Amino acid sequence: MSRMLGQRVRQFGEKLVRRQPLEPREESEIPTLHLNTLNLVLFGVNTPKARIYILAGAMAMYVAGPAVIVSFLLVALFAVLCAFCFAEFGARVPRSGSVYLYSYVTMGQLYAFITGWTLILHLGVATAYLTRAWSYNFDSLIGNHISQKLEGMFSEHMPSFLAPYPDFVALALVLLMAGLLILGVHDSALVRKVSAGCNVLVLSFMIISGFIKGDLHNWQLTEQDYKLATSGSSDSYSLGPLGSGGFVPFGFEGILQGAAMPFYSFLGLNAIVTAGKETPNPQRSIPWSLGIFISSCFLAYSGVTAALTLMVPYYQIHPYSPLPQAFHHVGWAPAGYLVAVVILCALLYSLHVVMLTMSRLICAMVEDGLLFRGLGKTYARRGTPIVAILVSATLSGILAVLFEIFHLVELMSIGALLSYFLVTFSVLILRYQPDQNFSKKEKAEEEIEMEPIVGASPLESVPEAGTSNPLKSLCDPISTTPTLKSGQIVYGCTFLLVLLLTILSLLLALWPSRVFSGDPGFTAGAVLLLLLIAGITAIIWRQPQNTSPLPFRVPALPVLPVLSIFLNVYLMMQMSSVTWAQFGIWNAMGEWPSGMKRPLEGQNPIPFLMTSPHKLCQTP
Repeated sequence: MSRMLGQRVRQFGEKLVRRQPLEPREESEIPTLHLNTLNLVLFGVNTPKARIYILAGAMAMYVAGPAVIVSFLLVALFAVLCAFCFAEFGARVPRSGSVYLYSYVTMGQLYAFITGWTLILHLGVATAYLTRAWSYNFDSLIGNHISQKLEGMFSEHMPSFLAPYPDFVALALVLLMAGLLILGVHDSALVRKVSAGCNVLVLSFMIISGFIKGDLHNWQLTEQDYKLATSGSSDSYSLGPLGSGGFVPFGFEGILQGAAMPFYSFLGLNAIVTAGKETPNPQRSIPWSLGIFISSCFLAYSGVTAALTLMVPYYQIHPYSPLPQAFHHVGWAPAGYLVAVVILCALLYSLHVVMLTMSRLICAMVEDGLLFRGLGKTYARRGTPIVAILVSATLSGILAVLFEIFHLVELMSIGALLSYFLVTFSVLILRYQPDQNFSKKEKAEEEIEMEPIVGASPLESVPEAGTSNPLKSLCDPISTTPTLKSGQIVYGCTFLLVLLLTILSLLLALWPSRVFSGDPGFTAGAVLLLLLIAGITAIIWRQPQNTSPLPFRVPALPVLPVLSIFLNVYLMMQMSSVTWAQFGIWNAMGEWPSGMKRPLEGQNPIPFLMTSPHKLCQTP
């Protein structure tokens, strides 16, 4: 009985870490190496950036004030670290695809499910955020009649942790877009170019307007200015908190909290890394294109927020329709209406892209057996995944109706941060593992006592010859190439490192003043954690690395991945307890579908994904 139980447990563990080998590609599917650095930058720039139109106002008003510019600078520096890790993670898989595909091929089934489930949450919340933002901008364009009517009817009956009123306009928009997706409406290259052009024009116009109509006094506001604004305002709801005034009204904590929220805005990293494999020299093209793309995003985002806070005092910024209302504030009403219409169109396009990506990701997970097979049912006439689209629309619609846009931003950000944490964690693990075969054809040639579609775990490889002192193997390993033993050491050290970094992040996020003021207990604890983290990092550094050639490799390993993991965890700790509770509920819901059985080999019940499902899921 105990032997049978042990076998069942072992079989279950093997299923959790089994990897999915890649199907061999035809010659016609192999891309031609014709892209350059400029092409890669354009791939990233063409990714929809409409969310910044709303996020900039809410961050400046409630979180960081004019210092939100510094928050974007911190996000840009952090994005560089994540971009390097993502570039190596994608370089390990000889196929274009999403983080979900890369996780399944390199790390195994459980890791892939966690990644995919987190991305579904991120995309679902992004859909709710975009629809709610569209509703706010549309309502602002027509004089706020919808919000005033709904708030008067429902505000007394809504709990404090939900939105003041249910946004039925956002729900209708989600259902409308779901209907268009079911009918097979897709975007085109022309639509993408027009959308990118409109985004560039709006951002440029906003930045130039800030220099023309801006006032530097808005970065030096005092309590007297706030009192004058309060006395001259007929609507007290339109005024945000003053803080301490000046350029950094909410202190360094506000800057850090602001840095945790807009990270998802650097959305083009995946597109650049995926297309980077089609360049003649990826080792040079990928870093340059990532640097140019992140720099351009920072200049655009910081330029818009600088113009916004110069045109309008940060506590008077409209949190849901900041750019159009800024033009009304300075007396350029026609420009405000024009910008509002362009923003509505840009939000619609972004909504279409996000919902399409979400449905394709769900279908890819269904095909791999990680979600219920019923979600892959297709609409026979159009060949579109009707159930996946309706389920994703229902999830997004509920979120859009019930939750305030600010809460949606936090929930979306924590999903994006966790996704990039998983990528960085994978890079640190995989660099110290023995060679792995990701091709299904190569695996078929080996003697593997598993199903053909099932891969071995990342730790299954050539055993290390001989035995040695365990303590000596930590700092002075015998082999100069990765072995099973050295890979296990890195696995254990990395998990311990994540635990210590989480504790340190909690200390710095909850009790920063006590840590830096010299409190004996907190300061000694932080120093001890830093020493342990440095020691474990040194142990990982001493282990032999895999020297197999890759199109791109993260420099300064393991320091850069460790720093990226710490920043990921620390920024996640900036989120509110309500956001963490919502995120925990979502992950608890994912435990049930994670036990679904895999489909039979060769079975592909989803015509919508016959053109390589993972390639369609181009999302970070």
